[in-house]
Amino acid sequence: MKFPDDVQKELKRRFKNKHREWLEKSGDPEQPEASTWPLEVTLGIPTENQALKQVEDVRAWVAAWQSWNGVGLLSWSERRWRKLGTQPVPEKLLLSGPGEVAQWIGEADRWDRAQQRYRDLIARWPQLGSKLPRYFAILADYSEADYRRLMDMVAWIEKNPASNLYPRQLPVTGLDSKWLEKRKRLLADLVDAVRGESSTEGDFFQICGLKVPPQLIRLRILDDGLRQCVGGLGDISAPWEQLAELDLPVSNVFIVENLQTGLAFDDLPGSVVIMQLGYGVDVLDRLPWVAKAHCLYWGDLDTHGFAILNRARTYLPELKSVLMDEAPLRSHQDLWVEEKDQHAAETLPLLSDHEQAVYQAIKRNTWGQNVRLEQERIAWDVAWKTLQQAI
Repeated sequence: MKFPDDVQKELKRRFKNKHREWLEKSGDPEQPEASTWPLEVTLGIPTENQALKQVEDVRAWVAAWQSWNGVGLLSWSERRWRKLGTQPVPEKLLLSGPGEVAQWIGEADRWDRAQQRYRDLIARWPQLGSKLPRYFAILADYSEADYRRLMDMVAWIEKNPASNLYPRQLPVTGLDSKWLEKRKRLLADLVDAVRGESSTEGDFFQICGLKVPPQLIRLRILDDGLRQCVGGLGDISAPWEQLAELDLPVSNVFIVENLQTGLAFDDLPGSVVIMQLGYGVDVLDRLPWVAKAHCLYWGDLDTHGFAILNRARTYLPELKSVLMDEAPLRSHQDLWVEEKDQHAAETLPLLSDHEQAVYQAIKRNTWGQNVRLEQERIAWDVAWKTLQQAI
Protein backbone atom coordinates (compact mmCIF):
# COMPACT_ATOMS: atom_id res chain seq x y z
CA MET A 1 0.00 0.00 0.00
CA LYS A 2 1.37 3.35 -1.03
CA PHE A 3 0.46 6.37 1.04
CA PRO A 4 0.76 9.87 -0.45
CA ASP A 5 4.20 10.20 1.16
CA ASP A 6 5.31 6.97 -0.52
CA VAL A 7 4.09 8.23 -3.89
CA GLN A 8 5.98 11.48 -3.37
CA LYS A 9 9.21 9.57 -2.69
CA GLU A 10 8.67 7.43 -5.79
CA LEU A 11 8.02 10.50 -7.92
CA LYS A 12 11.14 12.20 -6.57
CA ARG A 13 13.23 9.24 -7.73
CA ARG A 14 11.51 9.21 -11.10
CA PHE A 15 11.98 12.96 -11.55
CA LYS A 16 15.66 12.69 -10.64
CA ASN A 17 16.19 9.95 -13.22
CA LYS A 18 13.98 11.31 -15.99
CA HIS A 19 13.80 15.11 -15.79
CA ARG A 20 16.46 15.68 -18.47
CA GLU A 21 14.74 13.30 -20.87
CA TRP A 22 11.38 14.95 -20.15
CA LEU A 23 12.86 18.40 -20.73
CA GLU A 24 14.24 17.43 -24.13
CA LYS A 25 10.91 15.94 -25.20
CA SER A 26 9.03 19.01 -23.99
CA GLY A 27 10.76 21.10 -26.63
CA ASP A 28 9.98 18.76 -29.54
CA PRO A 29 6.32 18.56 -30.53
CA GLU A 30 7.09 15.54 -32.72
CA GLN A 31 8.23 13.40 -29.80
CA PRO A 32 5.74 10.59 -29.06
CA GLU A 33 4.49 11.74 -25.66
CA ALA A 34 1.72 9.12 -25.59
CA SER A 35 4.23 6.41 -24.73
CA THR A 36 5.12 8.17 -21.48
CA TRP A 37 2.05 10.12 -20.41
CA PRO A 38 -0.17 9.90 -18.58
CA LEU A 39 2.12 8.44 -15.95
CA GLU A 40 0.38 5.75 -13.94
CA VAL A 41 1.30 5.15 -10.31
CA THR A 42 -0.34 2.06 -8.85
CA LEU A 43 -1.17 2.36 -5.17
CA GLY A 44 -0.72 -1.26 -4.13
CA ILE A 45 -4.17 -2.59 -3.32
CA PRO A 46 -3.77 -5.41 -0.76
CA THR A 47 -5.36 -8.83 -1.04
CA GLU A 48 -8.11 -9.72 1.43
CA ASN A 49 -5.72 -11.89 3.43
CA GLN A 50 -3.26 -8.99 3.64
CA ALA A 51 -6.05 -6.60 4.62
CA LEU A 52 -7.25 -8.94 7.41
CA LYS A 53 -3.74 -8.97 8.89
CA GLN A 54 -3.43 -5.17 8.93
CA VAL A 55 -6.92 -3.77 9.18
CA GLU A 56 -5.89 -0.52 10.87
CA ASP A 57 -3.20 0.15 8.30
CA VAL A 58 -5.68 -0.38 5.49
CA ARG A 59 -8.13 2.03 7.11
CA ALA A 60 -5.41 4.64 7.49
CA TRP A 61 -4.37 4.13 3.86
CA VAL A 62 -7.92 4.57 2.57
CA ALA A 63 -8.48 7.59 4.83
CA ALA A 64 -5.25 9.21 3.64
CA TRP A 65 -6.38 9.05 0.02
CA GLN A 66 -9.94 10.10 0.87
CA SER A 67 -8.60 13.33 2.38
CA TRP A 68 -6.03 13.85 -0.36
CA ASN A 69 -6.65 16.84 -2.65
CA GLY A 70 -3.42 17.09 -4.62
CA VAL A 71 -2.46 17.09 -8.28
CA GLY A 72 -3.43 14.30 -10.64
CA LEU A 73 -6.38 12.04 -11.30
CA LEU A 74 -7.02 9.54 -8.51
CA SER A 75 -9.08 6.51 -9.48
CA TRP A 76 -10.88 4.16 -7.09
CA SER A 77 -12.16 0.63 -7.47
CA GLU A 78 -14.31 -1.72 -5.43
CA ARG A 79 -13.10 -4.95 -3.92
CA ARG A 80 -15.71 -7.59 -3.10
CA TRP A 81 -14.10 -9.49 -0.29
CA ARG A 82 -15.68 -12.56 1.29
CA LYS A 83 -15.08 -11.57 4.91
CA LEU A 84 -14.69 -7.78 4.66
CA GLY A 85 -17.47 -7.17 2.18
CA THR A 86 -17.41 -4.61 -0.61
CA GLN A 87 -14.75 -1.98 0.01
CA PRO A 88 -13.88 1.11 -2.08
CA VAL A 89 -10.07 1.38 -2.32
CA PRO A 90 -7.70 3.78 -4.10
CA GLU A 91 -6.30 2.05 -7.17
CA LYS A 92 -3.98 4.35 -9.11
CA LEU A 93 -2.91 7.91 -9.69
CA LEU A 94 -2.60 9.34 -13.20
CA LEU A 95 -0.33 12.32 -13.88
CA SER A 96 -0.70 14.09 -17.22
CA GLY A 97 2.88 15.37 -17.63
CA PRO A 98 6.19 16.37 -16.01
CA GLY A 99 4.61 19.54 -14.63
CA GLU A 100 2.31 17.51 -12.41
CA VAL A 101 5.18 15.32 -11.23
CA ALA A 102 7.09 18.52 -10.38
CA GLN A 103 4.10 19.84 -8.43
CA TRP A 104 3.90 16.65 -6.44
CA ILE A 105 7.49 16.91 -5.26
CA GLY A 106 7.72 20.69 -4.77
CA GLU A 107 9.75 21.32 -7.93
CA ALA A 108 7.05 23.11 -9.95
CA ASP A 109 8.81 26.50 -10.08
CA ARG A 110 12.12 24.92 -11.09
CA TRP A 111 10.50 22.80 -13.78
CA ASP A 112 8.50 25.68 -15.22
CA ARG A 113 11.54 27.94 -15.32
CA ALA A 114 13.77 25.27 -16.90
CA GLN A 115 11.14 24.37 -19.47
CA GLN A 116 10.49 27.97 -20.48
CA ARG A 117 14.18 28.75 -20.82
CA TYR A 118 14.79 25.54 -22.73
CA ARG A 119 12.06 26.36 -25.22
CA ASP A 120 13.30 29.94 -25.63
CA LEU A 121 16.85 28.80 -26.27
CA ILE A 122 16.09 26.07 -28.78
CA ALA A 123 13.81 28.48 -30.61
CA ARG A 124 16.93 30.64 -31.04
CA TRP A 125 19.50 27.85 -31.35
CA PRO A 126 17.84 24.55 -32.33
CA GLN A 127 21.23 22.84 -32.26
CA LEU A 128 21.23 23.14 -28.45
CA GLY A 129 18.28 20.76 -28.18
CA SER A 130 20.26 17.72 -27.09
CA LYS A 131 22.90 19.67 -25.15
CA LEU A 132 20.81 21.75 -22.75
CA PRO A 133 19.04 18.98 -20.80
CA ARG A 134 22.35 18.08 -19.13
CA TYR A 135 22.37 21.65 -17.78
CA PHE A 136 18.93 21.38 -16.23
CA ALA A 137 20.11 22.84 -12.90
CA ILE A 138 21.42 25.95 -14.67
CA LEU A 139 18.18 26.47 -16.54
CA ALA A 140 16.18 25.89 -13.38
CA ASP A 141 18.25 27.72 -10.79
CA TYR A 142 20.17 30.57 -12.40
CA SER A 143 19.00 34.02 -11.47
CA GLU A 144 17.61 36.03 -14.32
CA ALA A 145 20.76 38.19 -14.31
CA ASP A 146 23.10 35.16 -14.53
CA TYR A 147 20.95 33.51 -17.19
CA ARG A 148 20.88 36.69 -19.32
CA ARG A 149 24.62 37.18 -18.94
CA LEU A 150 25.32 33.61 -20.01
CA MET A 151 23.12 33.89 -23.09
CA ASP A 152 24.57 37.29 -23.99
CA MET A 153 28.07 35.78 -23.82
CA VAL A 154 27.14 32.90 -26.12
CA ALA A 155 25.41 35.25 -28.57
CA TRP A 156 28.33 37.68 -28.67
CA ILE A 157 30.89 34.93 -29.24
CA GLU A 158 28.69 33.42 -31.94
CA LYS A 159 28.77 36.74 -33.82
CA ASN A 160 32.47 37.36 -33.07
CA PRO A 161 34.14 33.95 -33.23
CA ALA A 162 37.73 35.26 -33.46
CA SER A 163 37.73 38.58 -31.62
CA ASN A 164 41.15 37.99 -29.99
CA LEU A 165 40.02 40.14 -27.06
CA TYR A 166 40.67 39.50 -23.41
CA PRO A 167 37.49 38.23 -21.71
CA ARG A 168 37.02 41.37 -19.63
CA GLN A 169 36.99 43.43 -22.84
CA LEU A 170 33.79 41.80 -24.08
CA PRO A 171 30.84 44.23 -24.20
CA VAL A 172 28.58 42.00 -22.11
CA THR A 173 26.61 43.56 -19.27
CA GLY A 174 27.64 42.42 -15.80
CA LEU A 175 30.64 40.37 -16.93
CA ASP A 176 33.38 39.98 -14.31
CA SER A 177 36.36 37.70 -13.85
CA LYS A 178 35.02 35.65 -10.94
CA TRP A 179 31.73 35.00 -12.73
CA LEU A 180 33.54 33.94 -15.89
CA GLU A 181 36.13 31.76 -14.18
CA LYS A 182 33.41 29.46 -12.82
CA ARG A 183 31.71 29.10 -16.21
CA LYS A 184 34.51 28.61 -18.73
CA ARG A 185 33.75 24.95 -19.41
CA LEU A 186 30.01 25.64 -19.68
CA LEU A 187 30.53 28.50 -22.11
CA ALA A 188 32.93 26.52 -24.27
CA ASP A 189 30.48 23.63 -24.41
CA LEU A 190 27.56 25.86 -25.40
CA VAL A 191 29.57 27.78 -28.00
CA ASP A 192 30.69 24.47 -29.53
CA ALA A 193 27.10 23.26 -29.70
CA VAL A 194 25.83 26.50 -31.22
CA ARG A 195 28.42 26.09 -33.97
CA GLY A 196 27.36 22.50 -34.48
CA GLU A 197 30.75 21.24 -33.35
CA SER A 198 31.99 18.98 -30.61
CA SER A 199 35.56 19.87 -29.72
CA THR A 200 37.69 17.32 -27.98
CA GLU A 201 40.70 19.64 -28.16
CA GLY A 202 41.20 23.24 -27.25
CA ASP A 203 40.41 25.19 -24.14
CA PHE A 204 37.91 27.94 -23.40
CA PHE A 205 40.05 30.64 -24.99
CA GLN A 206 40.68 28.73 -28.22
CA ILE A 207 37.06 27.67 -28.64
CA CYS A 208 35.74 31.17 -27.96
CA GLY A 209 38.41 32.99 -29.98
CA LEU A 210 39.64 34.98 -26.99
CA LYS A 211 43.11 36.08 -25.96
CA VAL A 212 44.69 34.19 -23.07
CA PRO A 213 45.81 36.46 -20.21
CA PRO A 214 49.55 36.06 -19.62
CA GLN A 215 50.47 33.44 -17.05
CA LEU A 216 52.50 35.23 -14.41
CA ILE A 217 55.06 33.39 -12.33
CA ARG A 218 55.94 34.73 -8.90
CA LEU A 219 59.48 34.04 -7.74
CA ARG A 220 61.99 35.35 -5.25
CA ILE A 221 65.74 35.42 -5.89
CA LEU A 222 67.54 34.39 -2.70
CA ASP A 223 71.12 35.24 -3.63
CA ASP A 224 72.51 38.75 -4.00
CA GLY A 225 74.80 37.75 -6.87
CA LEU A 226 71.79 36.38 -8.78
CA ARG A 227 69.82 39.54 -8.00
CA GLN A 228 72.47 41.59 -9.74
CA CYS A 229 71.73 39.62 -12.93
CA VAL A 230 68.28 41.21 -13.02
CA GLY A 231 69.08 44.74 -11.90
CA GLY A 232 68.89 44.00 -8.19
CA LEU A 233 65.29 42.72 -8.23
CA GLY A 234 64.53 40.14 -5.58
CA ASP A 235 60.78 39.58 -5.90
CA ILE A 236 59.52 39.15 -9.47
CA SER A 237 56.13 38.49 -11.02
CA ALA A 238 56.38 38.16 -14.79
CA PRO A 239 55.06 36.16 -17.77
CA TRP A 240 56.86 32.88 -18.20
CA GLU A 241 57.99 33.91 -21.69
CA GLN A 242 60.07 36.74 -20.19
CA LEU A 243 61.46 34.60 -17.39
CA ALA A 244 62.51 31.98 -19.94
CA GLU A 245 64.78 34.58 -21.56
CA LEU A 246 66.74 35.12 -18.35
CA ASP A 247 70.15 33.56 -18.13
CA LEU A 248 70.22 32.88 -14.39
CA PRO A 249 73.09 30.71 -13.16
CA VAL A 250 70.83 29.11 -10.56
CA SER A 251 71.99 26.13 -8.52
CA ASN A 252 68.81 25.38 -6.56
CA VAL A 253 65.15 25.97 -7.38
CA PHE A 254 62.59 25.56 -4.61
CA ILE A 255 58.98 25.14 -5.78
CA VAL A 256 56.48 25.77 -3.00
CA GLU A 257 52.72 25.46 -3.16
CA ASN A 258 51.75 28.53 -1.16
CA LEU A 259 52.72 32.20 -1.39
CA GLN A 260 53.47 32.92 2.27
CA THR A 261 55.80 29.95 2.48
CA GLY A 262 57.93 31.39 -0.32
CA LEU A 263 57.84 34.85 1.25
CA ALA A 264 59.28 33.41 4.48
CA PHE A 265 62.49 32.16 2.80
CA ASP A 266 65.72 33.89 3.76
CA ASP A 267 68.71 34.11 1.44
CA LEU A 268 70.33 30.87 0.28
CA PRO A 269 73.38 30.67 -2.00
CA GLY A 270 72.55 30.18 -5.68
CA SER A 271 68.84 29.71 -4.97
CA VAL A 272 65.42 30.95 -6.07
CA VAL A 273 61.94 30.02 -4.83
CA ILE A 274 58.94 29.80 -7.17
CA MET A 275 55.57 30.19 -5.47
CA GLN A 276 51.92 29.36 -5.92
CA LEU A 277 51.87 27.49 -9.24
CA GLY A 278 49.34 24.91 -8.09
CA TYR A 279 48.63 22.47 -10.91
CA GLY A 280 50.23 24.92 -13.35
CA VAL A 281 53.63 23.31 -12.77
CA ASP A 282 53.83 22.41 -16.46
CA VAL A 283 55.20 25.93 -17.00
CA LEU A 284 58.45 24.80 -15.36
CA ASP A 285 59.25 22.85 -18.50
CA ARG A 286 59.49 26.15 -20.39
CA LEU A 287 62.20 27.70 -18.19
CA PRO A 288 65.63 26.43 -19.37
CA TRP A 289 67.48 27.58 -16.27
CA VAL A 290 65.11 25.58 -14.04
CA ALA A 291 65.83 22.31 -15.86
CA LYS A 292 69.57 22.80 -15.28
CA ALA A 293 69.23 23.33 -11.51
CA HIS A 294 68.74 21.10 -8.49
CA CYS A 295 64.95 21.31 -8.00
CA LEU A 296 63.00 20.67 -4.80
CA TYR A 297 59.24 20.67 -4.28
CA TRP A 298 57.46 21.39 -1.01
CA GLY A 299 53.68 21.36 -0.88
CA ASP A 300 50.82 20.81 1.51
CA LEU A 301 50.66 17.38 3.08
CA ASP A 302 47.35 16.39 1.52
CA THR A 303 46.27 14.48 -1.57
CA HIS A 304 46.46 17.50 -3.86
CA GLY A 305 49.93 18.41 -2.63
CA PHE A 306 51.14 14.97 -3.69
CA ALA A 307 49.20 15.17 -6.96
CA ILE A 308 50.94 18.43 -7.84
CA LEU A 309 54.30 16.83 -7.04
CA ASN A 310 53.40 13.89 -9.26
CA ARG A 311 52.44 16.24 -12.10
CA ALA A 312 55.61 18.31 -11.70
CA ARG A 313 57.76 15.20 -12.12
CA THR A 314 56.30 14.77 -15.60
CA TYR A 315 58.32 17.85 -16.55
CA LEU A 316 61.16 17.58 -14.02
CA PRO A 317 61.87 13.85 -13.58
CA GLU A 318 64.69 14.48 -11.07
CA LEU A 319 62.54 16.70 -8.85
CA LYS A 320 63.06 15.96 -5.16
CA SER A 321 60.50 16.52 -2.43
CA VAL A 322 61.19 18.00 0.95
CA LEU A 323 59.01 17.85 4.07
CA MET A 324 56.60 15.56 2.20
CA ASP A 325 56.87 12.50 4.46
CA GLU A 326 55.18 11.02 7.49
CA ALA A 327 57.33 12.59 10.21
CA PRO A 328 56.32 16.27 9.79
CA LEU A 329 52.70 15.24 9.25
CA ARG A 330 52.44 13.11 12.38
CA SER A 331 54.37 15.57 14.55
CA HIS A 332 51.92 18.41 13.78
CA GLN A 333 48.68 16.54 14.42
CA ASP A 334 47.23 19.37 16.50
CA LEU A 335 47.35 21.60 13.39
CA TRP A 336 45.60 19.22 11.00
CA VAL A 337 42.53 20.38 9.12
CA GLU A 338 40.16 18.43 6.87
CA GLU A 339 40.74 18.32 3.13
CA LYS A 340 37.26 18.90 1.69
CA ASP A 341 37.72 17.26 -1.70
CA GLN A 342 40.48 14.69 -2.08
CA HIS A 343 42.26 14.00 -5.35
CA ALA A 344 40.50 11.20 -7.22
CA ALA A 345 43.47 9.00 -8.17
CA GLU A 346 44.05 5.87 -6.11
CA THR A 347 47.77 5.89 -6.94
CA LEU A 348 50.15 8.48 -8.35
CA PRO A 349 52.80 6.70 -10.45
CA LEU A 350 55.60 9.24 -10.18
CA LEU A 351 55.75 9.33 -6.38
CA SER A 352 58.57 7.61 -4.53
CA ASP A 353 57.75 4.68 -2.26
CA HIS A 354 57.65 6.74 0.92
CA GLU A 355 55.62 9.51 -0.74
CA GLN A 356 53.18 6.93 -2.10
CA ALA A 357 52.83 5.42 1.38
CA VAL A 358 51.82 8.77 2.88
CA TYR A 359 49.46 9.50 0.00
CA GLN A 360 47.78 6.12 0.41
CA ALA A 361 47.48 6.55 4.16
CA ILE A 362 45.77 9.92 3.72
CA LYS A 363 43.44 8.51 1.05
CA ARG A 364 42.49 5.57 3.28
CA ASN A 365 41.99 7.77 6.37
CA THR A 366 44.60 5.76 8.25
CA TRP A 367 45.29 8.62 10.65
CA GLY A 368 41.96 10.41 10.51
CA GLN A 369 39.28 11.70 8.18
CA ASN A 370 40.73 13.49 5.12
CA VAL A 371 43.86 14.58 6.96
CA ARG A 372 45.52 17.76 5.72
CA LEU A 373 48.52 19.71 7.01
CA GLU A 374 49.11 23.02 5.26
CA GLN A 375 52.78 23.62 4.70
CA GLU A 376 52.75 26.97 6.51
CA ARG A 377 51.75 25.19 9.73
CA ILE A 378 55.01 23.25 10.01
CA ALA A 379 57.18 24.91 12.66
CA TRP A 380 59.37 27.32 10.70
CA ASP A 381 62.57 26.61 12.61
CA VAL A 382 62.20 22.92 11.75
CA ALA A 383 61.22 23.66 8.15
CA TRP A 384 64.02 26.14 7.51
CA LYS A 385 66.70 23.82 8.91
CA THR A 386 65.41 21.02 6.66
CA LEU A 387 65.38 23.28 3.60
CA GLN A 388 68.97 24.38 4.20
CA GLN A 389 70.09 20.79 4.62
CA ALA A 390 68.36 19.83 1.36
CA ILE A 391 70.87 21.86 -0.67
